[in-house]
Amino acid sequence: MAISREAVLAVLKKVIDPVAGGNIVASGVMRALNVDETGEVRFVLEVPPRHAGSYGAVKDEAEAALQALPGVVRVSVVMTGHSEKAPPELRNTRKAEPAGPERIPGIARIIAIASGKGGVGKSTLAANLACALAQQGRRVGLLDADVYGPSQPRMLGVSGRPASPDGKTILPMRNHGVTMMSIGLMTNEDQAVVWRGPMLMGALQQMLMQVQWGALDILLVDLPPGTGDVQMTLCQKTVVDGAIIVSTPQDVALLDARKGIDMFRQLRVPILGMIENMSTHICSRCGHEEHVFGHGGVAAEAAKLGVPLLAEVPLDLQIRIASDGGAPVTVSQPDSTQAQAFRDLASALLAREVA
Repeated sequence: MAISREAVLAVLKKVIDPVAGGNIVASGVMRALNVDETGEVRFVLEVPPRHAGSYGAVKDEAEAALQALPGVVRVSVVMTGHSEKAPPELRNTRKAEPAGPERIPGIARIIAIASGKGGVGKSTLAANLACALAQQGRRVGLLDADVYGPSQPRMLGVSGRPASPDGKTILPMRNHGVTMMSIGLMTNEDQAVVWRGPMLMGALQQMLMQVQWGALDILLVDLPPGTGDVQMTLCQKTVVDGAIIVSTPQDVALLDARKGIDMFRQLRVPILGMIENMSTHICSRCGHEEHVFGHGGVAAEAAKLGVPLLAEVPLDLQIRIASDGGAPVTVSQPDSTQAQAFRDLASALLAREVA
């Protein structure tokens, strides 16, 4: 018998928080609840370090209560925030058993949009691709996982803070036919996100697992540049159906793109292909075509690595203006030549049945 999230929460609401008062759900120490359809329940107890000793019994009580619940096969509780001075018997000395990548209920496919370095137009491409797929009838979500530089709220013209009716589940925002979530919706536009790795990983898991994404054909994840904590957490915690690598043609960008491809291969995520962004520039006055960053470098690299070249996107002023204005060029100028590259990319992914 499958266990429901509501049944688990009902049990946890009976466990008293010895420090904050009330129950551990209302006080907020219980975080990142995951109820698997196989009967496994996992969550984190994030406790104040100076009160760590008070929560050992709480952890044991929560585990015992959930084990007695019909349908629960296994309970895994990780307690964080312990002081090193806590008595050994109260420290969480058991290592959490590794749980493999999970599917997010309701989401058919997850595709990561990645780049080895910043400034190659990855987020602009992700926003336009999301809108292009939505225009072709797909139910599309876009997760802005670039925590340090979230730009999707501006590009998709979304403002305001997402609602959370129960204080735990977040309702995503929606515009241009795309369901979107970003850490940028939780902070002021000029506010820096000064977080270490564990906080990044926690935020990413919340945006993946605690957002009501609904039924989606595809969730695009706009990753930060590089090969860091966010990329690893995404691929280790969630089933990622493929990655698209965005690069400009120049050698410096391609050096980092290779590292990104190697990272995904180590994490066993299929590479769907590469995209050459800012491939060419055509002067709006005289029509002269110029390859500002070179040309063909990504195509050559894709051939060398044995992955498809999915698209060559031009460097064009209208693409930038549209994104800054909150309506990607695929939305504001859907019949333009500038939007054609993104429509072709969407069609190519649909034809390969990966979107």
